Amino acid sequence: MCGIAGELRFDQTQASPIKIDRMLGVMAPRGPDGSGLFSQGSYCFGHRRLKVIDLGDQASQPMVDSALGLVIVFNGCIYNYPELRKQLLDQGYNFFTNGDTEVILKAYHAWGKDCVKHFHGMFSFAIWERDSKRVFVARDRLGIKPFYFTKNHNSLLFASSLPAMLQTGNMDTSIDPIALNYYMSFHSVVPAPHTIFNGIKKLPPASIMMIDADGTVNQEVYWDLDYGRSVVDLERSENEWIELTHEALKLAVKRRLVADVPVGVLLSGGLDSSLIVGLLSELGQKDINTFSVGFEDVAEEEGNEFRYSDIIAGRYETDHHKIFVDHTELQTNLSACIKAMSEPMVSHDVIGFYLLSREVSKHVKVVQSGQGADEVFAGYHWYPPLMQIEHDQAVDTYASVFFDRNHDEYKTVISPDYVSQNYAHKFVTQHFEKPKITDPVDRALRLDTQVMLVDDPVKRVDNMTMAWGLEARVPFLDHELVELAAKIPAKYKVKDGGKYVLKEVGRRIIPHEVIDRPKGYFPVPALKYLEGEYLDMARNILSQPAARTRGLFEHTYIDMLFESPQEHITPLRGSKLWQITLLEYWLQEQGI
Repeated sequence: MCGIAGELRFDQTQASPIKIDRMLGVMAPRGPDGSGLFSQGSYCFGHRRLKVIDLGDQASQPMVDSALGLVIVFNGCIYNYPELRKQLLDQGYNFFTNGDTEVILKAYHAWGKDCVKHFHGMFSFAIWERDSKRVFVARDRLGIKPFYFTKNHNSLLFASSLPAMLQTGNMDTSIDPIALNYYMSFHSVVPAPHTIFNGIKKLPPASIMMIDADGTVNQEVYWDLDYGRSVVDLERSENEWIELTHEALKLAVKRRLVADVPVGVLLSGGLDSSLIVGLLSELGQKDINTFSVGFEDVAEEEGNEFRYSDIIAGRYETDHHKIFVDHTELQTNLSACIKAMSEPMVSHDVIGFYLLSREVSKHVKVVQSGQGADEVFAGYHWYPPLMQIEHDQAVDTYASVFFDRNHDEYKTVISPDYVSQNYAHKFVTQHFEKPKITDPVDRALRLDTQVMLVDDPVKRVDNMTMAWGLEARVPFLDHELVELAAKIPAKYKVKDGGKYVLKEVGRRIIPHEVIDRPKGYFPVPALKYLEGEYLDMARNILSQPAARTRGLFEHTYIDMLFESPQEHITPLRGSKLWQITLLEYWLQEQGI
């Protein structure tokens, strides 16, 4: 797990190692174990390394294969690299390292752009071809690893982190009105290729991009999720789906043990992370390091779920670490947490992951995490109602529970200079109207798995763990497991309130108290019920000269929120005042 950066020049001028070095400096936490640069004429690649696989210096990056004429910078992990390495050895390739980075290089030489179809894992990488001067870029199927870039006629600049790119200067940081509409409406989800800035884009998940020496770019999608079901799929019994899911999830967890360092688990005490611990025990793992975090209670809302994580830790005799964050600790670290966000992320639990990751990184370099199970196996409350509606009601039903506000309210929030179309609603409508599936639940699951999941929970985990040099692996996003889940008829996933198949797998493995508990979230009450010092903080941020000059928000709306912040909560139980404050806070922390 690492940070990558690069500059490609199309005007025959020298690429700038200084720019790359600046970006690497910002991304030092992503790769605290080493740094490297490769520069040749119009091309410069940079890398920050976190040593997880093949710990020797020979596996450092940028990795140069002089025999093949290829140079790579890679962020992520290819879990099936030992099998691919053997396959490539059988084809006559010779290796000078024992890790996954060189396997990508050889795989690209052997299979070209189709190499990505052979990879099980999470990745974003760029490969430079010495002879053709082309650059091949790829991102994993479910967007676990980020890839930001900016392009003009003269150059293309890329990095694993958007804030790193800002350090190079001359970025177009004007606000993208489309992204702003997404952020304020689509629960802060800004789908690729957009970011909040007009001048910076992100490569969509499951995408590859070939960049020619003259700057011509060809981009394509190499994978999509298929919800079509064969006769065999439709005839499978409930128990068969449970058995298939059990075996696929066990394989996904096993794959993510590939490392030359210990692998721990982020244990929230919910079904998903508890299942990971249970499956690791099934696989024979002993003395598992598990980690939980809790916060102070606010307004009679409990700030921790230790009683559930304690059950799992006790059952499997894990080496359990409980991390309690008091009010002072939360406030002290909030600014650094927000600065570490590649994009503004409004979910209250971001600070939880940030502080949890800080403590976990003192013990291990790699953890497995339960993100993705709700989107893949239908665990959210908005899925069951979609089983009962007509197809033409699907978009409005989904929007009524997931969107933070409708377009009429949006127009009262945002300065008229930034208001035009209802981009978020239009995006969801277009996604729901994609061919091949008609079931409203499947449409919502496809959107949430391939869009919302990528640009909310997964991005949140990547940003906050990598802020402390911690690699997070997400077995519920194993692409074969996700493909299997898509084939399961919705009635089995949504049954009994949702996530039925996964819960039944859990009944085979983990204590029932964890399975049948009320659904929990990573609670950070202080950021949901803004009061006292946090309310003063919000007022201070929104009254800064930068905020007044920017003029994104209507003052009358902000004044209304300050009068009674606890009365203005989104359908997903988020604070509308915090959403606005967070965006402005993030922009100020990035120096915009």
